[in-house]
Amino acid sequence: MIFSKTAHPFQKSGIAFLLALSLLAITACGSASTIEKPLSSALNDYYDQKLNWDNCYQDFECADLKVPIDYENLTTGTFKIAVLRYPAAMQNKKLGSLIINPGGPGASGVDYAYNAEYIFNPDILDRYDIVGFDPRGVARSAPIKCFTDAESDANFAADTKPDNAEELAKAIADAKSFIAKCEAKVKYLDSYSTANAARDMDILREVLGDKKLNYLGKSYGTYMGALYAQLFPDKVGRMVLDGAVDPSVSQYKQSLQQAIGFETAVTAFIVNCLKLPSCPLAKTPEEAQTEIINLLAKAAANPLPRKTEVKGDTRLATESIVVLGMANAMYDNTEGWPQLRTAIRQGLEGYGDTFLTLADNYTGRAPDGTFPNNELDSGAIIDCIDSTDPRTIEEITADKNIFATKAPIFGPYLAYGGLTCKFFTNSHTPTKVTQTTNSSPVIIIGTIRDPATPYEWAAGLRAQINNSRLISLDADGHTGQGRGSACVDDAVDTFYLTGNPPKKDLSCRL
Repeated sequence: MIFSKTAHPFQKSGIAFLLALSLLAITACGSASTIEKPLSSALNDYYDQKLNWDNCYQDFECADLKVPIDYENLTTGTFKIAVLRYPAAMQNKKLGSLIINPGGPGASGVDYAYNAEYIFNPDILDRYDIVGFDPRGVARSAPIKCFTDAESDANFAADTKPDNAEELAKAIADAKSFIAKCEAKVKYLDSYSTANAARDMDILREVLGDKKLNYLGKSYGTYMGALYAQLFPDKVGRMVLDGAVDPSVSQYKQSLQQAIGFETAVTAFIVNCLKLPSCPLAKTPEEAQTEIINLLAKAAANPLPRKTEVKGDTRLATESIVVLGMANAMYDNTEGWPQLRTAIRQGLEGYGDTFLTLADNYTGRAPDGTFPNNELDSGAIIDCIDSTDPRTIEEITADKNIFATKAPIFGPYLAYGGLTCKFFTNSHTPTKVTQTTNSSPVIIIGTIRDPATPYEWAAGLRAQINNSRLISLDADGHTGQGRGSACVDDAVDTFYLTGNPPKKDLSCRL
């Protein structure tokens, strides 16, 4: 089990959750190669293309961007990348385009841009065209689709904490099956790297008519931004990287730090819960932690049924669904924590209604049992391309004890994050982000108790991008911009409107 890093706009303030059977953590690490800018002279047809914009969704414009499938072999063909634009209100005073990405990998930038009015204040909407695109492999852009809806359901519910040799063998078999399905159904899998998506973003910048890239990347979107900054350092405009990923951290360390991040978040939830008369947990933090662990064990032995029947939905809240529901609640203490209190109360009574609801909100599962997005499939494959984990399965298994010690609730479920990619026959060499100096300063935002992208990752990325500023937000939850901190939002808005970053690193509170 691993948690991908997606910052959604308002309907779910967390990140999509992907199981270890089909996902590795999302950084490019452990590679000996660096990134080289492709020769633009060979790409003139792509950089010179004109987008045919159509009106869509009333106030938006839609178009398809053509990009090379393979930047090293342009004869392979083209992908069509879906683009959505929300035009600036003041076109005569427009500062340019602002390209946005919510994270993932696997999250739709088109869907994110559709929520532009909820992401930015009117001053930004007046002066910028807000542009979102679905990165290659995602949603509407040459999508990676491996699982049926029923298979996705089964995957999310599957056991992601192998406790014995038989359960581990089943997890390995499921991982092999997933990779085999992907390789059989999707062409050009080696071409779906984040580095290529960053190259696509430069073509989009040029076609939009911008000399430099203005960008807001959240979670995994910060990794795409960091790659872009290394590939095109002279094209970086006003860039904000929020909920930062540190690409220098190893797969093992990243998974462990994320487990600890979620453990810190659930500890904060417990402390808050125990102050409330309605809290369903035991009276001390230690007892409450044990009670949650026991609830997970209960769901593992006997998955929790619904108390209220839902027509056509006979699913049970398995152990993994319960963990998924808890994870969903961790990203938004305002809305998520009250829901989690209800879910735990129901769970202790033997029911899983709210855990199933929380899990479905996380995965994007619709009431009819379909998955309108392909975050599970695309996120897993993109991670396998971007990352490498030198550990053997035996070493991964041995390391689970460290995870369980440092993060008793979440650690056991995150320990096997590197399993699936062991079976991906990928010929693409993962990329490596190195020390970068850009033509323009970059703002990096880290939330102190961010469960999905721990704060130390923001500090790590700050050290890698030389002319950057770090905004530290003392808060719970995932990412910092647009969550109610005037300190953060004013600094970001001023940067986008004037080009002036904070004069020094900032410390903010929510």
